[in-house]
Amino acid sequence: MNDISAPTIRIEVACTRGFNKSQQSCEVYQHVHDIIEERETIRMGTTFTIPVLSVLQVEVCTDVDQYTSRSALQFNFYVLQEQDGVTETITHCAEEMEISHHMLLPARELHGLWESLIYEEGIKDSVLAFAETSMLFARKGVDKNLITCNRLALFHGPPGTGKTSLCKAIAQKLSIRLNEQYRHAHLVEINSHSLFSRWFSESGKLVQKVFSEIVALLEDERSLVCVLVDEIESIAYARDRISSNEPSDSIRVVNAVLTQLDRLRRFPNVFILATSNLTDSIDAAFLDRADFVQYIDHPTEPAIYDIYRSALYNLQTIGIVEKEANTSNRRLSQTAANTTDGIPSYEQAIDPAKPSSTMLDILLQVVKLSAGLSGRTLRKIPFLAHALYVKKETESVLNFLTAMRQAIRKVRNDKRLLLAKDRSVAEEATDVSEKESNGSCMSKW
Repeated sequence: MNDISAPTIRIEVACTRGFNKSQQSCEVYQHVHDIIEERETIRMGTTFTIPVLSVLQVEVCTDVDQYTSRSALQFNFYVLQEQDGVTETITHCAEEMEISHHMLLPARELHGLWESLIYEEGIKDSVLAFAETSMLFARKGVDKNLITCNRLALFHGPPGTGKTSLCKAIAQKLSIRLNEQYRHAHLVEINSHSLFSRWFSESGKLVQKVFSEIVALLEDERSLVCVLVDEIESIAYARDRISSNEPSDSIRVVNAVLTQLDRLRRFPNVFILATSNLTDSIDAAFLDRADFVQYIDHPTEPAIYDIYRSALYNLQTIGIVEKEANTSNRRLSQTAANTTDGIPSYEQAIDPAKPSSTMLDILLQVVKLSAGLSGRTLRKIPFLAHALYVKKETESVLNFLTAMRQAIRKVRNDKRLLLAKDRSVAEEATDVSEKESNGSCMSKW
């Protein structure tokens, strides 16, 4: 009878230079195994530290419950690159232009980014599974004539929802997961706005130069290269929407981008990520090349709760917000499966049977008041709350939540005033245009 293999618990171990895998891996395994053994449940994304030299952090990348076998642990050890990214420039027609930003992975700068990103449940898992499967198919040499896999992902949605951050986090994750297959890993972020030369006929040539730099990296088969194109509509604008009055250079740029993407596809060690706020403006041929298209919306209430929960935990850890001393909240945290230093999970917080908690009641009010705000705005709220309404080094959690509520109302009011002013300016411009038009008609008579 065939044995059923136990599910693997994936463990990622972030190290600094000086870590010796052959000598220290057994020590790491013992510490991690002991911690996992003593916990009944562990949520995917849980991080902790262990007393091993040059080990920065351990992350559990699998959900673990009481039935999960603790014997099958799969480790990914990786050393964080300390160097800052480099801005790549080219000299074109006696003008120096910034064309891309090049970073070695896994980068210290991006450490913790993946864990900090909070979206609807399942989005991050799906994205990472797509990325890993894409690279697997490429490495195994799947017949491209039978199965299409361009290794191109597009993320679209409103501004401020974390699309670019997600792309960088995926690149970081791939460099960690595939460090046994690739000796080096790179992230090349293309500055799409710089590819339009003021000499109109030159933009297509600039695109070709940028991608030639990427090809040079890809020619090393031991290197994984992740390419990020932010606001892809800037260089892949829908050709059927380009009017006949616009310069033909716009069409040449789109043609050049599509040609270069097809050129990159021949290399099995490339993964391409793109973002857009305006998918209606993207060329249909580019959309057809994207294997994975994911909409990133403003955070839902559970996501907003988790964003604020993680922010409060950080502020409590460093002493800007005092830890909750209320006994009912302590009882609640003891019954919660997932707590962040006394702040229970969203599911626990909305449970009608939970013990009474003033702190949770106010936090849930803050969450509801924040609905519709972008993730970028949400992460500013704790700072604005402290800067505008706390104005002292340390504050109680209840007072800080009240300050957050005030900050949210201010942000919403400022946004309304800004939109009202924009509408007023637009209406004035329309009136002026109509008057000029009427005056022109009168002069003809």
